[in-house]
Amino acid sequence: MSVRIVTDSACDLPQALADELGIIIVPLSIRFGAEEFIDRKDLSVSDFWRRSQASPVLPETAAPSPGSFEVAYRTLLAAGATSVVVISLSGDLSATKQSAELAARSVADDIAVSVVDSRSVTIGQGMIAVAAARLAATGASSEEVIALATSLAGRTQVWAALDTLDNLKKSGRIGNAKALLASVLSIKPIIEVRNGKVEEGGKQRTRSKAIAFLVEKVRSEIAAHGSIENLAVCHAAVSDVDSIVNQLKAIYPHPIVVGDIGPVIGSHSGTGAVGVVFQVPA
Repeated sequence: MSVRIVTDSACDLPQALADELGIIIVPLSIRFGAEEFIDRKDLSVSDFWRRSQASPVLPETAAPSPGSFEVAYRTLLAAGATSVVVISLSGDLSATKQSAELAARSVADDIAVSVVDSRSVTIGQGMIAVAAARLAATGASSEEVIALATSLAGRTQVWAALDTLDNLKKSGRIGNAKALLASVLSIKPIIEVRNGKVEEGGKQRTRSKAIAFLVEKVRSEIAAHGSIENLAVCHAAVSDVDSIVNQLKAIYPHPIVVGDIGPVIGSHSGTGAVGVVFQVPA
C-alpha cells in the first residue's frame, strides 16, 4: 500500500523538504487588486513581499478550486498511490478544506482520499503534513496516517508575534484577538492559533520582548510536558531569524525547520511576523 500526502500552500513548508518527503502542495491564489497570481508558481515569497510593500491595497487570498486538488489526486494515482491523505488549512479560516473534500468525492471510484483538518496554519499545518509523510514512508496504512494527523491536529501549537494587526483586522481573520486592537499602537501583539481559530495570546511592549515571550513559551512547554516534537519557526521577511533559531537551539537540541511565511498567511499576518510551532505529547 502506498499512502501519499497532499497539503495546500498555506503550509509554508520549504519546497526542498516537501520534495524530499513526496508531499504535493496545491496552491491557493493571491490577488492584488485586479491581478491574480498562483502561489509558488506565479509568485515567489520575495516577489510577494515586494509587491505588498508597493501595493496601495491589501492582497487577498482564494482557496484552490476542487479541480486543482483533483489534478493532484490523479497525478498521485498515476504514480502508484493507493490512497491519499490531505492535510488542509484550518477549515474555520478558509474554504480550502471544502475544495479538497469535493475533489475527493470526484475521484472516489478510483482512489480513496481522506481530508484531515489541520486546525492550524502556516508551518503548524506543514509539520503535521511532514509527520504524516514520514509515517506513510514506513509503509503505514492510510488509517494509521489519518489517526496520527488527527491526533497532531489537537496537539500542534502555533504562537506568533506580529508587527501589526491591520492585515488580520481588514481581512476578517482576526477572530477572538479583537481585544488586542484597543492598545495596538503601544504593543507587539501575540496571537495563538487555537482550535483552528486566531486567539489573543498576549501583549508585549517591544519586539525583543515579544521574541523572548515566544522562546519562553517553548521553554515552558518543554518543562510542562517533558518534551515537545517537531519544533519549527516561521517568519515574514524578518532579518534576525537566525538569532531566534539560535535561542531555541539552546533549549531544543534537535533539528528546527525554518519556513518563510508565504503569500497565503502573509496576506493576513503582514510583514515582520515571527512564529514558533511545536507539538506536545499525547
